[in-house]
Amino acid sequence: MANMLNLSNILLQEGDNIGSFEALKTAIQRQAIETGSIFFQVDIEPPAYDDRPENWQDQLEMAFSDAR
Repeated sequence: MANMLNLSNILLQEGDNIGSFEALKTAIQRQAIETGSIFFQVDIEPPAYDDRPENWQDQLEMAFSDAR
C-alpha cells in the first residue's frame, strides 16, 4: 500500500546507516515526506539503540506525524 510507511521497510532500506534512535526518527520523517505516506505502522521493534526511550513507539509515531 503506497499510503503506508512501515518501520520494517525503513530499517531494511536504511538500517545500516541508522546508528541511533534520533537518526531513526529523522529517517522516518524523511521517508514520510518523500513518499507522501499518510499512515505509519510500527510492525517490528527497532534495534535497542543506546538513546532509545521507553516510550519509543510514541516517539516514532510523533516523528511521523510531525513530518506531515
